[in-house]
Amino acid sequence: MSPSDAEIGQHLLDDLRRAYAGDAWYGPPLVALLRDVPGSAAAARPIPGAHSIWEVVLHLTSWTREVTRRLRGAPPRPPVEGDWPEVGEPGDWSWLAAREALAEAQRDAEAAVAAFDPARWRELVGGAERDATLGSGVSFATMVSGLAQHHAYHGGQIGLLRKGVLAAAP
Repeated sequence: MSPSDAEIGQHLLDDLRRAYAGDAWYGPPLVALLRDVPGSAAAARPIPGAHSIWEVVLHLTSWTREVTRRLRGAPPRPPVEGDWPEVGEPGDWSWLAAREALAEAQRDAEAAVAAFDPARWRELVGGAERDATLGSGVSFATMVSGLAQHHAYHGGQIGLLRKGVLAAAP
């Protein structure tokens, strides 16, 4: 038996919450991975050529906001903030602000998922033409599922970066 449209929405909301702050089966959620990471560690680059934890957080924030805009009727486009926004001047206060921006984007995304018309989960984002880079041509349900997967993917990166920077800390 196929799930109802309302059940799809509830499942997506649960997945998104678990990836950010819940009991994810694959490991720690984003909130747990970011806890106790100081700004200096978040800005560090323990792997040459790889993004820092801070850059990953800004990337997650920009795409979470973009998915929210799409759920609220905006056409698909690259995030207004950019795909990989610049960190700017690193410091403990700006790191706190970056984490709070991600938390706010997450709360807003959860609210948009909860308010989304369940009859529209199977509609295609931006029409039928698939653009993998832009994330269009998939259903709204697939897009939100992809956001939860995006959280998990980058959470794995943060977990590895965290081990590297915290092990190197004095």
